[in-house]
Amino acid sequence: MDTTHQSLYAAHVTEIQSRWEAALEEENLPAVLVHSGSPIISFLDDYEYAFRPNPHFLHWLPLTRHSDSALLIVPGERPQLFYYQPDDYWYLPPADPDPWWSEHFAIEVVRTADEWRDALERRLAGSSFGLGDMAAIGDAPSLAALFPATALNPQGLVDRLHIARTRKTPYEVACMDRAARLAARAHMAAEQAFRAGGSEFAIHLAYLAACEHTDSELPYNNIVALNDHGAVLHYQARERAAPAERHSFLLDAGCTVNAYASDITRTYAHEAGEFADLVTAMDEVQQGLTRRVRAGVDYKQLHLDAHHAIAGVLEAAGVIRVTADTAVESGLSAVFYPHGLGHFLGLQTHDVAGLMNNHGRPIPRPEGHPALRLTRVLEADNVLTIEPGLYFIDSLLQRWREERDASMIDWDRVAALSPCGGIRIEDNVVVTEEGCENLTRRAFAEL
Repeated sequence: MDTTHQSLYAAHVTEIQSRWEAALEEENLPAVLVHSGSPIISFLDDYEYAFRPNPHFLHWLPLTRHSDSALLIVPGERPQLFYYQPDDYWYLPPADPDPWWSEHFAIEVVRTADEWRDALERRLAGSSFGLGDMAAIGDAPSLAALFPATALNPQGLVDRLHIARTRKTPYEVACMDRAARLAARAHMAAEQAFRAGGSEFAIHLAYLAACEHTDSELPYNNIVALNDHGAVLHYQARERAAPAERHSFLLDAGCTVNAYASDITRTYAHEAGEFADLVTAMDEVQQGLTRRVRAGVDYKQLHLDAHHAIAGVLEAAGVIRVTADTAVESGLSAVFYPHGLGHFLGLQTHDVAGLMNNHGRPIPRPEGHPALRLTRVLEADNVLTIEPGLYFIDSLLQRWREERDASMIDWDRVAALSPCGGIRIEDNVVVTEEGCENLTRRAFAEL
C-alpha cells in the first residue's frame, strides 16, 4: 500500500460511514453487523477452499484474507471491528492491525472463530437496542445461529448499499487504477509468451509471474484462449500443449489491489491478414464507444449502438451479405456478438446494482439482449467496462443456418476465420461529467 492510497483511505471511510448511516436511517435500523465470512471445508476432508471475504466487509476494510471477523456499524459512533487473530501454528495468523487503516476503527481482537458473538453481546449490553432490532450482512453460518432470518441481509438495506457502491470514492478508483497497471504489465508478458510459442498454461504462468498474483488472488479465473478457444466466452481449460498452428490469442485477465478489480481483455493475431484487420476494426469500435461514455449516457443505448458498429465491421469484411441495419434488426448481429457491452467494476468483477435504478427498482434489459449486465444511465464516479466482441461460435452459426436465412452469411468467409475463434477488447473506465478516464489505455501507454 503506497502513501497515496493511505491518504485517500481516511476520506473513504468517512464517506462510506455517511452512506451506510443514511441507508440505516432510511430502513429504520439502529445498527448493522457485517461478517467477513467463514472458510468452506471440502466434503469429507480438511481442505479449505480459497477464501474471499464478503464484499460489504471489504468495502470498509482492506482485509482480503481475514475470515471470521465482524464489523459493527452504529450511526454516530466509531465502527467497531472484532478482529479474528487466532493463536495458530498450523496456518499463519493475521498480522497485527496496521495503523494506516486500524486508526479509523475501535478494534477488539478475538481468538476463536465464534468469539465475536460474545464480544458483540458485551458491546450491546448498555445499548438502547438489541440483536433483534439490528440487521446482519453476510453468509456465515454463525450469523444464522444468532440473528432471526428477517434480520439477515434485508433486501431494502442491501439494495441501498449496492446503489451506494456504484459511485466509487477516490480511494476505490486509486485501487482500481493500480490494479489496471498491474494487469497491463502482465498482459504484455502474456503476449510475449504467446509470440514465443507458449501453450495456454505457459502463458497463464507468465501472466501470474508478471503481476505477482496467485490464482486465488485474481479477481476471476483468467481466460487464456488460443485459436478457436477464443470463441468460448468463458474458456477455462488452459491446454498444456501448444497448438500445432497458431492463429490468434485472446486474454481476458485482471488483477486486484485491496480486493478492487481490474478486468481487461486483449486479442492478438499471430500474423498480418484478415483476422488482424478485424482486430484493428474492433479496436476502433471499442475506442469509439468509449469516447461516448460520460454522465447522463444511457448504457442500454450504448450497447445497442455497439451492435450496429459490430455489424458494420462484419459487413465491411464481407462476413455478412446484408447491411448492418438488417443484421441488427433480424438478430443476426447477436450470432456474432451474444454478450453485453460491459458491466460495473469494483469489489466484484461484475459489480452490483447494474440492473436497478437509484430507488432500487429494476431497469429491464432491451428485448432480445438477455446477457446485458448494465442498464443504468451513467453517473459520475461509476467505474465500468467497455468490451465489444465478435466471435465465430459454431453452435450459434449452425442454429442460424438451420433455422433462419442462411444466405445472409458468407459461409466461406466464416470457415476461413473460424480457426481464429473471436475478438474481444475491454477497457476499464471511470465516468466523469465531461467524458471518462480510461484506466486501461493509460496503463498500457505508460508501459
